Amino acid sequence: METLADALPKEMARVRTVLGYYKEIGPVGMFGALIIEQSLQRADKAVASGDVAQMIAAYKDLKEIRE
Repeated sequence: METLADALPKEMARVRTVLGYYKEIGPVGMFGALIIEQSLQRADKAVASGDVAQMIAAYKDLKEIRE
């Protein structure tokens, strides 16, 4: 079974790939890219703080981002 400590960084990497797709499509994807960047910033802060509740919330937020 995968732990949150393993799953969250993997999800962050997946979402960074999705962010690249949004940026590739140009101006049309900029709003989506901004929202994704904000989610990634929250995830980065959660990981840095070590706050498990924030990490769970960030993980759930990132899981909702689709390709």
